Amino acid sequence: MITHEFYIKRCLQIAKNGIGTARPNPSVGAVIVYQNKIIGEGFTSSYGGNHAEVNAINSVKNKTLLKEATIYVTLEPCAHFGKTPPCADLIVKHQLKKVVIGCIDTNSLVAGKGIERLQNAGINVIVGILENECKIHHKRFFTVQDKKRPFIILKWAETQNGCVAPLQKNKQSPVWISNRYSQQRVHKLRAKEQAILVGTKTVLADNPSLTVRSWSGHNPIRIVLDANLRISDSLHLFDGNVKTIFIIDKRQKQQKSRHNLVFETIDFTKNIAQQICKILQKNAIQSLIIEGGTQTLQTFIDANLWDEAHVFIGETNFKNGIKAPVLSAKITSEEKIKNDQLKIYTND
Repeated sequence: MITHEFYIKRCLQIAKNGIGTARPNPSVGAVIVYQNKIIGEGFTSSYGGNHAEVNAINSVKNKTLLKEATIYVTLEPCAHFGKTPPCADLIVKHQLKKVVIGCIDTNSLVAGKGIERLQNAGINVIVGILENECKIHHKRFFTVQDKKRPFIILKWAETQNGCVAPLQKNKQSPVWISNRYSQQRVHKLRAKEQAILVGTKTVLADNPSLTVRSWSGHNPIRIVLDANLRISDSLHLFDGNVKTIFIIDKRQKQQKSRHNLVFETIDFTKNIAQQICKILQKNAIQSLIIEGGTQTLQTFIDANLWDEAHVFIGETNFKNGIKAPVLSAKITSEEKIKNDQLKIYTND
């Protein structure tokens, strides 16, 4: 027997297609079922485009079937006007018989109002199917709504003896610890998340471009900590190819923003991680990868401002190296990437 869980799982599958493009909207998945057969599907379009419910309804060829159909969605249909009209109103207009929802939207503009509108129209509403899985899928959106900061992923590679970099090196370029398959995995992660942050030491040591060269997708917004304006404008991060936000100390001479280069100021003598989160919120950044060195990563760990940590462990050792950050958290998944090991930690 096909259950509600089966169709919500399908919603979650197709909702992944909108990660990285739907923001700041959540990437919702929707499936329309008539007599145990899927007759329509949709996920959230790029920002400003149709929501998942609209795309699913538009995909149904015979609209007369909708009155006897059920629509499944990962997140409560919206009940307010934004870039598009309320999805709850569209469902009411087409008189769908039943709506099955994964989880409630915590956005104050929705937060049960979509469900109320559907029920007032006489539609049967079921809530909480695969609720935890749906909340995990919408983790970026919920973190912004509930914690007023981006979803933060820590990422680093370390050697077998727990080092992230050699103490000394001969040239300004990365010293690779992980293999090329792990590096491609990192680029895939970059394509999914909205921004990436590094510190001054990483930029001066490696001259990174922080792009998705080995994957298909959008390059993340680059966030650079440069308290004392030490980074030369001859480096990749000044190329203007990707929006780049430089965070400098408030005591430095004010810098003028120019094409794709933005300058923000904080007080580097206090609560750096919290101030950075406020800057990110100001710039409507929904998710962030921190790829900085140990000092930058440890700053966010010590402030308890992180959600996941992706740690790649290579085969090499450094005789003299910079030690990896100290992290105390549970491992939620492990996998082998050729000869590398990837451990993912979750901050509860």
